[in-house]
Amino acid sequence: MIEQMNRREAVKRITLLMGGVLSAELTAGVMGQVTNTGPSVIVTADQETFLAELADVIIPTTDTPGAKAAGVEKFIVRVLRDCYGKEVQDKFYSGLAKLDADSKTKFGKGFVDLELSDKNEMVRLVMKTDKVFFLKMKQLTATGYFNSEIGATQALEYLPIPGKFVGSVPLKPGQKAWAL
Repeated sequence: MIEQMNRREAVKRITLLMGGVLSAELTAGVMGQVTNTGPSVIVTADQETFLAELADVIIPTTDTPGAKAAGVEKFIVRVLRDCYGKEVQDKFYSGLAKLDADSKTKFGKGFVDLELSDKNEMVRLVMKTDKVFFLKMKQLTATGYFNSEIGATQALEYLPIPGKFVGSVPLKPGQKAWAL
């Protein structure tokens, strides 16, 4: 008998198979769990807008909608609040503030107001100067995007009612990877 599993269970199992590449906190966030019951950073509307702009530089709109269209900033805010301790949240939002301050120093305006080429330059800079912040941002962005409806149905190949498991299926040229 073939047993079907839901998407969250599949993500959990794949994470375990990949050796826990996703952190325990991020896995809990994908599964909709709350593991942080302590205090959290209060996120402003400006910070949320900033997260949307930065995420959209990481996964821009191409022939499929980007991270901003997928609402990744809401995922990032929720997962940080619900699954990471205040110390990690403080470091993350400090990295966000530093990126904005560096944008103001270099270009005379905040990150959100920069042209795309300048945003890309600032992202390349933060990749070198604050790798920990950038890797956390990239991990949250990619996870939020590919677990969103847009990411799962437009950026990935989506099969709403999966059949039996076939471990090796040849892909047609240009075919997208399969969503979980």
